[in-house]
Amino acid sequence: MSEKHKVKGYSEEAYPPMPTNTTKFWRKFIPYQVIRFFVLNIKILKIVVGGHS
Repeated sequence: MSEKHKVKGYSEEAYPPMPTNTTKFWRKFIPYQVIRFFVLNIKILKIVVGGHS
């Protein structure tokens, strides 16, 4: 790896990006989380039921 592509510890590049305000909003918005919960469970059920037929 060349010198200019090395990432030094504790530098700005070593940390993950901060979530935007929009991302933080959707993570805390309970109605959205409930919908995502059911969508995920339906996807899992389709996989499980499909494997048993």
